Amino acid sequence: MENSSSIPSKPGGKALRSSAAAQNRKEKRFAFVSLTPILLLFGLFAFAPIAWSLILSFYKFSPLADQSPFVGLDNYVRLFHDAIFLKSLWVTFKFVAFTVVVNIVITLLIALGIHRVRSRRLRSVFRTVFFLPAIAPLSGSAVVWGTMFSDQGLFNLVLSKLHIPAVHWLSDPNYALLSVIVMTLWADIGYNIVLFIAGLDSIPDMYYEAATLDGASRWHMFRHITLPLLSRSTLFVTVTTVVSYFQAFPQFQVMTKGEPFNETRVLALNIYDQAFGNSNMGYASAMAAVFLLIILLVTLLQLRWGRSQWEH
Repeated sequence: MENSSSIPSKPGGKALRSSAAAQNRKEKRFAFVSLTPILLLFGLFAFAPIAWSLILSFYKFSPLADQSPFVGLDNYVRLFHDAIFLKSLWVTFKFVAFTVVVNIVITLLIALGIHRVRSRRLRSVFRTVFFLPAIAPLSGSAVVWGTMFSDQGLFNLVLSKLHIPAVHWLSDPNYALLSVIVMTLWADIGYNIVLFIAGLDSIPDMYYEAATLDGASRWHMFRHITLPLLSRSTLFVTVTTVVSYFQAFPQFQVMTKGEPFNETRVLALNIYDQAFGNSNMGYASAMAAVFLLIILLVTLLQLRWGRSQWEH
């Protein structure tokens, strides 16, 4: 019996393998050349500032001071004895938790309603209408809403027509945060509506047709088909929305400046005030480092809890 190694290979086999290897090298070279400038820019404008901020957090740094002594972990220890920092942390979590839940519920319901519209032109109109507020600069929208929430603004004018006493929307501790939440939801729901519609459009109709033949109700189809097959879109929407709301700043700066009684002083605004209002860059950098760690942990937990094995 002849040795199997003596069997001749197919004609041109080595040439094909060599050509494939060359093509693979070209693709890797192209990817390296294309991505290197992007990674360099990303590192320059993202990682470098983060690294510099972490370094500053160990110093008592102020741009107005001649010296910046090294203080080690003193800035971090000071955080947990700072009542304003702890209050801003609580306000931030309260704002994020409430606003994200309301945002997801509202945008999903609106997306479901638009998805059921059969006319493509009408669906496009609805998408455009809901997305328009997201195009406007957030600070400009905050100015407009701040005017409407003022004592002589639109909302109090409506209340007066209904013979209801005026409300100090932005100066009353019971309403200030709620007012900013309403403005934030109005300005931001357009993104998530579009994302949810895209996720709903990707679900094959055959699942709903089979459920209809089995006599399933709309609620059962929503619970057992729509929600599971929309889980990846929901995870993406939730993660991006949570990160965005943790970093909320313009609406608070423009509408309330953290008042009254620090009831709207979110962590991003507190960092800004410490860095540029008090020129305490070292302490603000320590806040920013803790803030970064919190966002990272929350995001990792979301990705872990939101894993989905559904495929369609």
